[in-house]
Amino acid sequence: MMRGLALLLLVTSGLIGQPTLARPVSYAGGWTVVEESDRQSSSLLVHYSPASNWSIGPRVEVNRDADYALYSINPTWLAKRWFGSDYQANLYLHAGAGLAAGINQNPLEDDFAIQGGVMADWETRSLFVGYRSRYLDAGRFGDQFSHAARLGFAPYVGDTGDLHTWLMLEIDHRPEAKDTVTAAPVVRLFKGPLLLEAGYNLTAKQPLFNFTYRF
Repeated sequence: MMRGLALLLLVTSGLIGQPTLARPVSYAGGWTVVEESDRQSSSLLVHYSPASNWSIGPRVEVNRDADYALYSINPTWLAKRWFGSDYQANLYLHAGAGLAAGINQNPLEDDFAIQGGVMADWETRSLFVGYRSRYLDAGRFGDQFSHAARLGFAPYVGDTGDLHTWLMLEIDHRPEAKDTVTAAPVVRLFKGPLLLEAGYNLTAKQPLFNFTYRF
């Protein structure tokens, strides 16, 4: 548990003053709904952006492999954004704290849970590189580290308001999982405030689905 507490302090220290707009954060006063599903868990996050550089909101995650659920409050910050003549890059930090509770007759008692990690991306109008990591300490339910990288390209370049399509490959690494490294092709579609992702984990033989909508 102390490792998790130290991680949260590291992630949160000195970050609430950054001035730029983060895409995972939305505009000041905006709401975002994020659903994610992967080879291990499914989650739903609803966050509000008090300012254009950070957001906060409740998150529910169900770990299907270990039969427990996480109920947490999750802040996200934009740490840095870079602009080039034809590219944009971003660095985000995310954290969370809350309760881990057993489901499906899991006999373990509820416990405090804490998590944190990094998200980063670099993209042009036709190329994308992304990375995400997370460390989770769920008390008696155990701790875990996971990270994933994505490479993608757009088969066409659309204008503002068009339907945009990205074809991606995600490589996921979870050192404590049965399949430590997996690969999943992903199709990303977005138009206006709506983003959809669908894919299939070739190693774990499980579907992947993500949904984001901004208000």
